[in-house]
Amino acid sequence: MARTLYLLLVSSVLCFHGEAALKEGECEVCIKVLARIAKGLEENKIKGDAEIQKYIRETCASLKDRKENRFCYYIGGTEDAATGIVKKVSEPLASYLPPEKICEKLKKMDSQICELKYDKPIDWKNINLKKMKVKQLKKILDEWGEGCKGCIEKSDFVKKIEELKPIHVKEEL
Repeated sequence: MARTLYLLLVSSVLCFHGEAALKEGECEVCIKVLARIAKGLEENKIKGDAEIQKYIRETCASLKDRKENRFCYYIGGTEDAATGIVKKVSEPLASYLPPEKICEKLKKMDSQICELKYDKPIDWKNINLKKMKVKQLKKILDEWGEGCKGCIEKSDFVKKIEELKPIHVKEEL
């Protein structure tokens, strides 16, 4: 009986521990932003919870990437954030906990944090624009700061991208 309880306890601990560990590529935005913040804290010799929280908010205000800004919103690092878990980030940073471990803890609080992923760069040499969705084609044009007046059909968007490709895409030789 005691052996069965012991095995049950060990297996439940192993199962719980396995779920908490991050998988490859998971929480990439969280890890990158927290690593940048941790590096800045170390370089500027910032200590103390209030100062760390202030630095987190300042760093978040300077971020230009949409995904990184969304991460800051989720932790309460932006002015318009609805939540305020910056303290849950600043305390582990003050204790020099690695970004991966902090992100594991944040994932338990809000799974959206680890769902953020950076957009993969487009392989322009092997891409078939005709097989892409119109939404993806529009996104490419938006990222280039270009519009497509009069584009109705998918072929119109493909044609526009092909016209602008030499200007916006620097292909490696």
